[in-house]
Amino acid sequence: MNKSQDTQTKDKHTKQKAQETIIAMFDKIAKDYDKTNRILSLGIDVSWRKDAVKKAYKARNTRDIGRIVDVACGSGDMIKHWHSYALESNIVVREIIGIDPSQEMLKIAQNKLQAIDESSAKTDSKISLHLGEAKDLSTLESQSVDILSISYGLRNVLEYEQALHEFARVLKPEGIVVVLDFFKKSSPSLLDRIIGIYTKHILPCIGYLISRNYAAYKYLPDSMEEFITPNELALALEKVGIQPLEISSYSVGISHLVLGQKPCDKADKR
Repeated sequence: MNKSQDTQTKDKHTKQKAQETIIAMFDKIAKDYDKTNRILSLGIDVSWRKDAVKKAYKARNTRDIGRIVDVACGSGDMIKHWHSYALESNIVVREIIGIDPSQEMLKIAQNKLQAIDESSAKTDSKISLHLGEAKDLSTLESQSVDILSISYGLRNVLEYEQALHEFARVLKPEGIVVVLDFFKKSSPSLLDRIIGIYTKHILPCIGYLISRNYAAYKYLPDSMEEFITPNELALALEKVGIQPLEISSYSVGISHLVLGQKPCDKADKR
């Protein structure tokens, strides 16, 4: 092994250890995750998710969807929104899959999603949860997913470029990718700086009072500063063959939606 290969191996090992630390952190805060999120966001994150779901269904432009995959599904909030909007809008969704690397978060999601089993019986939806990481979706076949979402999770994927390649691989032609997240600010305004004071200094204290885990909620503003901007994500999606459709800002730029679509192959158009 030459020096360059040795450096790459060490860097990969370091990233993997750091990724395991992040996963362990989510295991620790799983039981208080939903309550803390609702308090910290004053519940407005629900409207962000609903709007993203509505826009994604509209972009997919069909009333018969084979498979939706929610990556980094956490406690299952986004899965509930995918299911409920389809039910309200008479959209048939054959299968919804949630994938997350945190076993404890999946336990919370399983309990939460039991409540929609009865309504699922009125549709043809099959809902399942699986342990896995965004950078490795090998349990999913290539070109098998109509809509793939990742909500407030891509920022936690240290090798996010690898995850984007996986998203492109599993999406069907015309498939939609939905990324909701807290992004880095390219040119922070005065309001952004004020919000930054809240997220950096006040939010971790509130998070600690609820979950007794200061480090987990200090991680949020730190991870935002180390992440990319919405426009940078749009460019990264283009590099893996996903065409950006829309970048939306929510609540004066606190959160952003990046919506993309995998183009049809020329063979598919004939």
